[in-house]
Amino acid sequence: MGIQIVPARTADFHQVLSEHSRYWGERDLRSLHLLALVQEFGSTCLVARAEDGIHGYIFGFVTPTGTGYVHLVATRDDARGSGLGRRLYAAFAEAAERQGARQLKAITSVGNTGSIAFHRSLGFDARIVDDYNGPGRAMAVFRRALPLTALTP
Repeated sequence: MGIQIVPARTADFHQVLSEHSRYWGERDLRSLHLLALVQEFGSTCLVARAEDGIHGYIFGFVTPTGTGYVHLVATRDDARGSGLGRRLYAAFAEAAERQGARQLKAITSVGNTGSIAFHRSLGFDARIVDDYNGPGRAMAVFRRALPLTALTP
């Protein structure tokens, strides 16, 4: 059967949370996982499902101004390095474009060098924005125009 990238269901969301450490290691990001995203923006909240569970996911939405915003993207510990993150981004970009998105945006902490390198490898521009997440809380902000081309290996 392989891996299929499909819209997330409520059960998928709960499975991701129950296996949180497999996606995020020691970082506890459960508070950023919002079931409302899956319920309200289901066509842009995607999971990479296989017979042995969810290998990765990308949760996001399209803003009224035509930006496909990626809120969370993660791959399970045993799926890293397989190109799945790129596949998830490509699927999200296609879903966002169907809803009128013309660009993509994502953010991460300034110290998340892995995420910064990953987004740059996808062709995103990255810049540090002071006070983005409140006073003294700079974030790395990524932007990239659509369409995405040559994302999957």
